[in-house]
Amino acid sequence: MRIRRLPEGIANRIAAGEVIERPASVVKELAENSIDAGARQIDVAFRDGGRSLIRVSDDGEGMERGELDLAVERHATSKLLDDDLIDIRTLGFRGEALPSIGAVSRLSLVSRAKEASDTWRIEVAGGRKSAAQPASRIDGTIVEVRDLFFAVPARLKFLRSPRAETVEAADVVRRLALAAPTVGFSFASEERVLIDLPAEAEGDQGRRRRIARVMGDEVFANMVDFDGGRDAFKLWGLASLPTYHRAQAGLQFFFVNGRPVRDKLLAGAIRGAYADLLMRGRFPAVCLFINCPNAFVDVNVHPAKAEVRFRDSGLVRGAIVSAIRDALGSKSRRTASGLASATVSALRPVMPRPLSRVLETSFAGFAPQGGLAEEQAHFAMDNVASASVADLPVLSDDPHPLGAARAQLHGNYIVAQTEDGIILVDQHAAHERLVYERLKAERSGHRIATQPLLIPDVIDLDAVSIERLTNAAGLLAELGLVIEPFGDGSIVVREVPAALAGGNIARLVRDVADDLGEDSSSTVEERANHLLATMACHHSVRAGRQLRPEEMNALLRQMERTPNSGQCNHGRPTYIELKLSDIERLFGRS
Repeated sequence: MRIRRLPEGIANRIAAGEVIERPASVVKELAENSIDAGARQIDVAFRDGGRSLIRVSDDGEGMERGELDLAVERHATSKLLDDDLIDIRTLGFRGEALPSIGAVSRLSLVSRAKEASDTWRIEVAGGRKSAAQPASRIDGTIVEVRDLFFAVPARLKFLRSPRAETVEAADVVRRLALAAPTVGFSFASEERVLIDLPAEAEGDQGRRRRIARVMGDEVFANMVDFDGGRDAFKLWGLASLPTYHRAQAGLQFFFVNGRPVRDKLLAGAIRGAYADLLMRGRFPAVCLFINCPNAFVDVNVHPAKAEVRFRDSGLVRGAIVSAIRDALGSKSRRTASGLASATVSALRPVMPRPLSRVLETSFAGFAPQGGLAEEQAHFAMDNVASASVADLPVLSDDPHPLGAARAQLHGNYIVAQTEDGIILVDQHAAHERLVYERLKAERSGHRIATQPLLIPDVIDLDAVSIERLTNAAGLLAELGLVIEPFGDGSIVVREVPAALAGGNIARLVRDVADDLGEDSSSTVEERANHLLATMACHHSVRAGRQLRPEEMNALLRQMERTPNSGQCNHGRPTYIELKLSDIERLFGRS
């Protein structure tokens, strides 16, 4: 087949396929044009999921008649300085959006340039352009897109339901609203307003108010500030506490030089920052802003400008991970603020049970083991009363943040008293974090302290597990777990981390082998930390173990000194605080 030049209409439709994937793509391109035009208010209207109507109105600079005619031609733009494709200072620059939209829909532009007296209108239907005509006076520009994809009906089959397309478009508006807080945004679907964000003042406070409005007050209340970078590369943002997370990554927003992007490198850096703080399959809320020289980042790698490429990806990833880690470490004992209120709202009065049964299940840490007779119940209550007065630490004028232990409930939960409330601690989750942080600290100092086994432990395993362990023997030795192959179908364990001495070695090794078979795309450091977290889980204080008062208080004091002690290695909270006001509200005293 001979080479031939494609007809202009076919070429335009191919370009449209690259830029206009769905109705949300139209909203993105048109709203970005509005922002570049200096708009202070952008209004988006949707109908039938964007199939029948997409309207974007703005109060920006507008266009004169000649510009309006040129705007719907391919590769025509006002956004490049000296034809430099590196120094990009605008959101749109390819000059393909409007002609691509016009090639697959019925497009109408009405615009008036600032200081001009005349308003002009031009239409494009399936790639055919009409002459510019006078129109009723407006301020700025109104772009209407009707019958999207009528010129390429096959594309309609790939659109999702109107509701799903509307949600996708609304998400585009939210991301642009975060990128441009000084611009007001509205989004209406079927005459129903879904988004209404007023323009915010310039500066940090305005940006924070916009983040709170878009992400919601509850999300915002559970986020901490972070910042980092070096030289001309700077980053700032908000990241949620590890105990506040979602099942999807819908609350993660990334911006590079004011441009919303969906970038695998940035998403991977967020995963790395939360690698040992969040349970797998859960996602934190993050709003990340990166500012850097234009030469440091290439925004011209994707037709829809949805991705970017950094010149030094290692610097970017390291700066993000360090900044978020430092911020979360400074709030290491803080847990999500919604946990206490959720706990309070879940509590309801119940029918009283016999006193002996209450004491048997609630004060196991202080009461005799086994069933309790009535006289034993009274004896247990006396012990609790006397212990709380004499044997347990007395709160001083400068109390410990996590208070003093008062009881152990159901063999796993420590009750501590603070000056203005109580704290419930999950002893297994808390000790798991403490052991893990100890192992990490030992590894970063020199090497993890190990304990040789007097009698090496031989463990039978399947061939796949043995292969995984053998290949990772060097890394495991660095982590304090020294293993060697031992004939067919077995490995021998010669040393274990000293912090794990006395644990179930066979179960630990099997779980480590399973971990080694999971995602191998993570860095060596992330993989090492995940293995340390698995080891720590095996040696932590198990649920059901009775602790003495001094052991409970020692656990609380160690939590106060340990980074990230507010959540376990899987992201679950290690404690929940109930203020006295919460308790009084339960009893109707406030």
